Amino acid sequence: MTKVIFEGSDMNRKLLMGHPSGLFVLFFTEMWERFSYYGMRAILVLFLTSSIIDGGWAWSREEALGLYGTYTMLVYFSPILGGLLADKFLGYRKAVAIGALIMTSGHAAMAFDTPWSLYLGIGLLVAGNGLFKPNITSIINGVYKNAQDKKDGAFTIFYMGVNAGAFLGILLCGYIGEMVGWHFGFGLAGIFMFFGMLQFWFSQKIFGRIGLSPSDSLEYDEAIETIGKDPVVEEEKVPANVQRDRYIVVGILAFFTIFFWAAFEQAGGSMTIFAADYTDRVLEGNAANVFRVANTLLTVVPLLIITYVLWQLFRITFSKYALSNIFLGTSFVIIWGIVIWMLKNQFSEVETEVPASWFSILNSFYIIAFAPLISKIWESKYNPPATVKFGIGLVLLGLGFGVLAYGSSGIPQGAQTASVSIMWLILAYLLHTLGELSLSPVGLSYVSKLVPAAKIGVMFGLWYIAVGLGNKAAGTMGGMIDKITAQYDLTTFFLIFTIVPVIAGFIVMGLTPVMKKLMHGVK
Repeated sequence: MTKVIFEGSDMNRKLLMGHPSGLFVLFFTEMWERFSYYGMRAILVLFLTSSIIDGGWAWSREEALGLYGTYTMLVYFSPILGGLLADKFLGYRKAVAIGALIMTSGHAAMAFDTPWSLYLGIGLLVAGNGLFKPNITSIINGVYKNAQDKKDGAFTIFYMGVNAGAFLGILLCGYIGEMVGWHFGFGLAGIFMFFGMLQFWFSQKIFGRIGLSPSDSLEYDEAIETIGKDPVVEEEKVPANVQRDRYIVVGILAFFTIFFWAAFEQAGGSMTIFAADYTDRVLEGNAANVFRVANTLLTVVPLLIITYVLWQLFRITFSKYALSNIFLGTSFVIIWGIVIWMLKNQFSEVETEVPASWFSILNSFYIIAFAPLISKIWESKYNPPATVKFGIGLVLLGLGFGVLAYGSSGIPQGAQTASVSIMWLILAYLLHTLGELSLSPVGLSYVSKLVPAAKIGVMFGLWYIAVGLGNKAAGTMGGMIDKITAQYDLTTFFLIFTIVPVIAGFIVMGLTPVMKKLMHGVK
């Protein structure tokens, strides 16, 4: 058996869960960034559409979803510039740190209850994300340059970190935003973005030369030549016609990615509205007790798992990167404190109203639960081609909306409120999550396999443009919920998101033979 060689420092080659320890530095950095992003996103539409007496701005659903769609689109458009700046000037590590600092400032601005601070905050979040988003994944590509077979598993584990942050952000920012005050929720998101930046900055040397700017990389190589360690591995030269075909594969996968995110991102828009206005969220008696116990397990078990991963990383890296570990550990102490306070409040209430934002945590919980299993499947002999994974993801996504279409079949035409069972959303999020695990981390992995290292930052930026187009389409289409519900009904609205992804899924699976040839041996 060929020994797998991971890039980076000697510390990075110490393994955790079969992967280099540096992957988990990135895991926690991304976790806190996703905490801030999804925490803010979970309450943005709810805040904008809430009445003034409830602390909101009383926007219409169409206006709120329009801003939501534009914001999420720009969040995914900005990485093309951030990737270019990192490739040419900053290097991936500086780009990640600067981006995190800018996003921290953006969340701080949103903690103030004024229109100018909201728009300033959104602008800073977009700019910071452009530097952060493509370049943290580019660092993973550098670590696994000579371990291509481990990449799908690595990105799936990384995706678990993404969703651990999303889970905690939605849960805690959502709870504090809805129960304490919207702008307290926005402010909380910024605190953990700041901790994520500090944790990364003080442990970045674990990556050796990976992610350095061109000038810093040259200085590093000269120093390494002096002491005779850490040789630079030359990248394999790929013929121009082969690379052209691989770019075509990336383009085709990106095209189908637009369809996926146009439907999936209803989670922050129309599905949140469905949870707020059409779902029975007030629980009493035994139902309330069942929810309290289930919510406690749902919260505490994943947090225990992530805390265990944190402890294992401490054991490996604390001796060399103590300050980074202290910032990371402090953030977890704060998180545990907020979680215990929240659960104590919920158990002391006579009746429990499930926050509308709570349903969004199901996606992240399911990913934390299923990501390790999916990762193992992708590393086994049962690993299907990329196009089959994409097709499965799209079909499962469509089936999730089919569940919502069926669940809303009893809601009259034009109704603005209803009280359907929470079980429909719980099942829909399960199917959506399994679809996401089949498509999103796999897409990131294949971009890194099919694109030369010198272009990886820009190509991740282009990939995120496709995701951004899907997000804008999600906001635009989600904003039509009132018009479609008035003219037809809510079932018709959700059937649109059922049929389109399923058809797209079968088409992309049918392209498997052609795509396999265009990949020229990449698996």
